[in-house]
Amino acid sequence: MLHTFVAYVEDLPGVLTRVASLFRRLNINITSLTVGRSERPGLSRLTLVCESTAEASHRIKASLFKLENVVDVDDIQQVPTVTRELALVKVAVTPQNRAQIFDLVEVFRARIVDLTSESLTIEMTGVESKIEGLIEILREDEGRILEISRSGKMTMRRGHHVSSVVRALGVAADEAAASAAVVDVPDETLPL
Repeated sequence: MLHTFVAYVEDLPGVLTRVASLFRRLNINITSLTVGRSERPGLSRLTLVCESTAEASHRIKASLFKLENVVDVDDIQQVPTVTRELALVKVAVTPQNRAQIFDLVEVFRARIVDLTSESLTIEMTGVESKIEGLIEILREDEGRILEISRSGKMTMRRGHHVSSVVRALGVAADEAAASAAVVDVPDETLPL
């Protein structure tokens, strides 16, 4: 079963190495890892997806908490979330297939972000299955895909949840929720 962990870590050298070493010691493979700036200066948000049992996920969370420079850890497997991934796909084009690829990009609500006479780069944001669908169709023509770069999953809890990091840093949950102004939109109304 895939488990998703969101950790706030101090923005310091070596933190990512410690996290990766922990998973190596636990003999658990990381299937997706995304790290970037968070809403708080000096803290990075790390989203990590791995395959593990429910029992192992408790051990992973506890072990992450013990690591130096880890401020907060949240196992968001059993809560409503918004999850997206970014993909850049470079494909070979010819004058004969260019219009077909443009139509395909439109169907998947992607964007073309770079275009040359021999290739184009498609940018797509969405759920993993949507990105996989585009890639699968592009792979039907042998040699069309030249390069793929994917961000890994980025996940947030839905609604007005405020992490304990925000509370620990002295920001009142009411202030944080008011400034977030989150609108809860049902999944079926969201674009693919």
